[in-house]
Amino acid sequence: MTIEKSDLAELKPDALAPAAVEAKAEALAVGKANMAPAKCFVLAMFAGAFIGFGAMFFCTFLGDTTMPFGVQRLVGGLCFCLGLVLVLCCGAELFTGNSLMVCGLASKKITWGGMLKNWAIVWLGNLAGALLAVFLVFMAAVPDMNGGNVGATFVSVALGKVTPEWMTLFFKGVMCNILVCLAVWIGFSARSVVDKVVGILLPISAFVACGFEHCVANMFFLPMGLVCKMTGYAAAGAEALDVAGILCNLSAATLGNVVGGFVFVGLAYWFVYHVKSEK
Repeated sequence: MTIEKSDLAELKPDALAPAAVEAKAEALAVGKANMAPAKCFVLAMFAGAFIGFGAMFFCTFLGDTTMPFGVQRLVGGLCFCLGLVLVLCCGAELFTGNSLMVCGLASKKITWGGMLKNWAIVWLGNLAGALLAVFLVFMAAVPDMNGGNVGATFVSVALGKVTPEWMTLFFKGVMCNILVCLAVWIGFSARSVVDKVVGILLPISAFVACGFEHCVANMFFLPMGLVCKMTGYAAAGAEALDVAGILCNLSAATLGNVVGGFVFVGLAYWFVYHVKSEK
């Protein structure tokens, strides 16, 4: 069997160089902007559900209240990585990661209209998938685990997300998506599944451990906490968890996520590594 020169690039064990990652981000942006809306929505539902599964894993682990704070945050963060592992390895459309479409926008390969249309479809699809995950997790009686402590943890985690001020939530969203988009950027550079999985562990576990706000994760955390509160799982101060608090969090987290990924990762890397095509 003859190996062509073009095949040798695929056999390299090292990750893509930063400039090649930026070029890949531009190409992926074009594909995302031109994707059929129905397919985009279904893939977004997958991502919303996948992130919900990571959030479920996180809360199940935190249901053991005897562990020290540091252990909870570290191992809980690693548990949450399940969500982005599924998104990157199985293929799905995640709103926060799609902030990197700015690379295609800045290179004039896609339009504002194409990018914003993708964002709208993906945000709504992520919400639908996360709510479907809430239904499945609740019907599977996951909150009942450890004598109901997992359900109380769902409520407690949701409460921690609706009590801060809007501006605090916004900057938590900025910090979150800087780390998430760096994890996705590492995923773009990877040549194997192992590369992707190992590469995202530290950035994602860091944002979870530090309590930053991810709008898609919150599409699961907050409704799940509200459902658990309404069905009798106790947590101190649960009366503060309501629809208004959920909407406040999602608005702040969404805008913060956009700024974090769009400006501080996508646009910054485009400025440094974009190569103009010669005509």
